[in-house]
Amino acid sequence: MKERLVVIPTYNEIENIEAIIRKVFSLPEPFDLLIVDDGSPDGTARRVRDLQEEYNGSGSPSRLHLLERRGKLGLGTAYIDGFKWALSRGYQYLFEMDADFSHNPDDLIKLYHACADEGPDRADVAVGSRYIRGVNVVNWPMGRVLMSYFAGVYVRFITGMSIMDPTAGFVCYRHDVLEVILHNPIKFVGYAFQIEMKFTCWKYGFRIKEVPIIFTDRTKGVSKMSTKIFKEAVFGVLQMKVSSFFRHYIPRRQAAETMAEPVDAV
Repeated sequence: MKERLVVIPTYNEIENIEAIIRKVFSLPEPFDLLIVDDGSPDGTARRVRDLQEEYNGSGSPSRLHLLERRGKLGLGTAYIDGFKWALSRGYQYLFEMDADFSHNPDDLIKLYHACADEGPDRADVAVGSRYIRGVNVVNWPMGRVLMSYFAGVYVRFITGMSIMDPTAGFVCYRHDVLEVILHNPIKFVGYAFQIEMKFTCWKYGFRIKEVPIIFTDRTKGVSKMSTKIFKEAVFGVLQMKVSSFFRHYIPRRQAAETMAEPVDAV
């Protein structure tokens, strides 16, 4: 059974891609990788194909996968395409992570065990949280730290969720969670995508657990943050909350039992 897959969207990450792949594959517990590349003109996808020849040797299961898309289609759609690809192939734990080392690959193990270990505290969704124990952000200017932190305050106020880091992009989902929530369209593509995914999980009653991490700003490559993405998050949260009043969320067990058709694969 295929167990763990990390989905990493890329656009012009040639400076980071080989290092992040080698780091994930060096972890003491095995993770497969799916790189979702949006036509990077800097050759990111080409470098991944070169590494596939190294890691996907004959006689052993392939661990490094590449999904190439035409053009810059957005972070949210990259993750959704990656998740659908993984669900259709039977992966049980799906992770989202940045390519630039702002998320420490070592923490994948903590997120996995938060969802996989049996017990009353087992999570359906594990969030790598920058703010569950103070503010754990390195190399960000104070203005961006404050913007990120108070974005969380705003989201909690509007939605009613108690999640301290609702815009976090370092997450582990159990297979059955994504099977349920991806049967309905996820509308947003930037930071609002991260909020919408957590909000939808919360509305369905899935157990969300925040796992403390240290977030370190990228040292190579260029940030994809923009004013447009930030505005989408601000206004998208209001739109999402209003829309939720007109939508019926089936409790998670009933929802999982009534999903008669699989999510369409990419």
